[in-house]
Amino acid sequence: MSVASKPAAPRESDAILARLLDLHPKSIDLSLGRMTRLLDALGNPECAMPPVIHVAGTNGKGSVVAYLDAMLRAAGYRVNGYVSPHLVRFAERIRLGGVPIAEDSLRASLAHCEAVNDDAPITFFEITTAAAFHAFERHPSDVLLLEVGLGGRLDATNVIARPALTVITPVSIDHTHYLGETLELIAAEKAGILKRGVTGVIGRQEAEADAVIERVAGGVGAPLARLGREWSFERAASELSVRDACGGGRYPLPALAGDHQVENAALAAVCARMLPGFDVGDVAIGQGLREARWPGRLQRIPWNGLADGWELWVDGGHNAAAAVTLARVAEGWTDRPLDLVVGMLNTRPPEDYLRPLAPFVRRLAAVAIPDQAASRTADEIDSIARCLGIDSEAAASVGEAVTRLASGAAQPGRILVCGSLYLIGDVLAAAGVSAA
Repeated sequence: MSVASKPAAPRESDAILARLLDLHPKSIDLSLGRMTRLLDALGNPECAMPPVIHVAGTNGKGSVVAYLDAMLRAAGYRVNGYVSPHLVRFAERIRLGGVPIAEDSLRASLAHCEAVNDDAPITFFEITTAAAFHAFERHPSDVLLLEVGLGGRLDATNVIARPALTVITPVSIDHTHYLGETLELIAAEKAGILKRGVTGVIGRQEAEADAVIERVAGGVGAPLARLGREWSFERAASELSVRDACGGGRYPLPALAGDHQVENAALAAVCARMLPGFDVGDVAIGQGLREARWPGRLQRIPWNGLADGWELWVDGGHNAAAAVTLARVAEGWTDRPLDLVVGMLNTRPPEDYLRPLAPFVRRLAAVAIPDQAASRTADEIDSIARCLGIDSEAAASVGEAVTRLASGAAQPGRILVCGSLYLIGDVLAAAGVSAA
């Protein structure tokens, strides 16, 4: 298979998005001032939102949103959602009734926000989040799933005055340039989504993060439902059980791969059970766990040209905590050797990502991420992998990397493409796999 996917036909929304990238000199500049200015000019569409579940955290946000989307739709509710980043097309970020926004609706919302903003400085994420709110106002739903982009306190999504529920998935060290160098500082930023009188459902946390979240919650008057205190879960051979203030429930194990997804599923189930004003029964929760999809996260995909016995998987986790989770998965993959294709942005230290995985890797092929100026070079990643004792080489593309790994192996293996969601998006597009 060629790794160069056929270019998609140009869309009018693409031209608008390209212009929006140039409205601010920084891609990330955490502040709510520009966002509130534009929302005021738009007539405050954020005030017209249905009940909102606001989700922050370092890892697992997208999976929790995917589970909740499937559970709520199984219960008969119309669900809109906002996630980031996208894998292949920007439209994946704005979901209306469980599917990516149509091109005409996306174009209309982007164009409207561009015109109202009138070239004023604003970051890409801020103005596209405003466009999402505009789209949600035009396409009403029963509930909105809102994923934080970065941090929480100053994230562009943190303009909902009173969500129905807030959620904080596990917090770990990431984005230190923007959120702070310590776990406590990062947790404080994530906890900035907590609101007075709104229950915060909290996933597993390190002690330092847990203490900060508790302190922030106390300061704003937000009741907490914390894993290990107000709620718990257990995994049996073929089922997941949870217990919370609403009682207990037993459900099938989730469809998404990886032991870590059981905990994400439990967190989502507790959120569905505790969501005020909604009736999401056990049947709908179980159906949602079986039917949830979250492309690019520990996903097996087809790849033409791989001989019998080989598998190709992708995973978009890109920080040290995600690598530790992935290493636990790799430890259980004992049926065949594991080879990696790795590409990373220069905002992440490759050694922190590769170190947990090193004991489980037979060989590694390093690649640069196509069309990403912030990509690390293949030679950089290759050099660091070698320093960690990994049998590594640089390759010009994912296709070349897969071919080299498969042709030079003594026995068939499992190839995992990982290190960046941007890389995974390219691979899904090349393989013709839907990212929706």
